[in-house]
Amino acid sequence: MTDRFRVENLTKDYGPVVAVDGVDLSIEPGVVHCLAGPNGSGKSTLLGVLLGLVRPTEGTVVRPASDRVGASFQEPAFYDDLTVRENLDVFRALAGDPAFEWVQEVIGVFNLSRVLHRRAAELSGGYSKQLDLALALLNEPDFLLLDEPLADLDDVTRESLVAFLERYAAEGNAVVVSSHRIDAFAPVLDRLTVMYEGEIVLDGRREEIDGTETIRRVYREAIAENDEER
Repeated sequence: MTDRFRVENLTKDYGPVVAVDGVDLSIEPGVVHCLAGPNGSGKSTLLGVLLGLVRPTEGTVVRPASDRVGASFQEPAFYDDLTVRENLDVFRALAGDPAFEWVQEVIGVFNLSRVLHRRAAELSGGYSKQLDLALALLNEPDFLLLDEPLADLDDVTRESLVAFLERYAAEGNAVVVSSHRIDAFAPVLDRLTVMYEGEIVLDGRREEIDGTETIRRVYREAIAENDEER
């Protein structure tokens, strides 16, 4: 039994392409953990392994005892032929019928009230992303793993989501966000892990990195340094 995700010496390759290379990492409760790096650095593959959707080539994966895990990937996943309300109802039932108040809070965070009666297939890219993120939260997950959660969101919704994730982690939940853009998360993250070509090139807590502007600078320098070396 454990209260966190943990991987040790994790490697995943697709033939000659090594997507994740010898990674050691833990995901702890009560933390906004930003998994950053350029496109193709292995972030999505690592999340897939953590969730049991991708089988590692080598290494150890330890998952938490809690089965309350929520996830959202880059491609939204819901029932196109159902309305937004019907999707929420279906996923709410699958999540064990969470409290009505919680569902209403999630609807509010993503401003879904104005599109509740619209078919999901008719949603804009932004609202499709917002619905997908809302569905990931319905079971009040102890561990929330989000792959590029800010893609397609407008500025107001981005700010609302980032503020919500900060509060959610402060309540003792683990929040993992993967992103190739760090600016939005720099003010709220508790831990930064930078990946480059499948490897972790930087891993540190906020107090070790020392402040929002330093976080941005350290991230840019880590990527630039590895660009030069490779």
